[in-house]
Amino acid sequence: ASAHRLDPDVPLLIPEVNPEHLQAIVSQRRRRGWERGFIVTNPNCSTIHLTLVLKPLMDRFGLRQVMVTTLQALSGAGYPGVASLDIVDNVIPFIKNEEEKLETETRKLLGRWDGETFVFAPLRISAQCNRVPTLEGHLECVSLAFERTPTREALIEALTSFVSLPQRLRLPTAPSRPIVVREEADRPQPRLDRDVERGMASVVGRIRPCSILDYKLVILGHNTIRGAAGAALLNAELLVAQGWLS
Repeated sequence: ASAHRLDPDVPLLIPEVNPEHLQAIVSQRRRRGWERGFIVTNPNCSTIHLTLVLKPLMDRFGLRQVMVTTLQALSGAGYPGVASLDIVDNVIPFIKNEEEKLETETRKLLGRWDGETFVFAPLRISAQCNRVPTLEGHLECVSLAFERTPTREALIEALTSFVSLPQRLRLPTAPSRPIVVREEADRPQPRLDRDVERGMASVVGRIRPCSILDYKLVILGHNTIRGAAGAALLNAELLVAQGWLS
């Protein structure tokens, strides 16, 4: 559910990306007069996989611009979903509010908590979102402009070496490899790669120079595991580990 994601005192959480944003709970409780309860939200499913990949690249090289086109699975539409006659032999080039979510949530996730509110990352993002007739697994075609352009080898190393707090804490749902890089020319693919790391990893492939920005690549992620239920479980595990929940 998208409720509260952009509230100024509510953490929008990906545990590998912004666990420090949980400090906003203190301010949230004070403002809302709550002694114990709090709100922490999951991002949009496409946002999770995009931002998980952007995080190590932004930390290592800085990011200026992101252009992303998504090919999103039917299961992302929920139940009862897209009418069969609308999606068979078809692609629907519109998903309500999806582009706005990708462009806004990503900047909040990559931003910072200043003690009073969230300061969004100064990053330009343009998104186009499409519904396609696959069952599970969102594919995202991404072009990136960096502040400090890396070599291809350095870019791949930043992705494959990335681990964060959930891995160090060995949280039960955390993937050992949050980001998996495939070097084959035709990967990742939904049927072949969506279940990597029990569906909790983002799979990256087709890393190559971009003639307009700096690099382009493809991201594949399981939208109903890491993009939804698994994300909620991992958030809860981190909240327990840090003492916010008991």
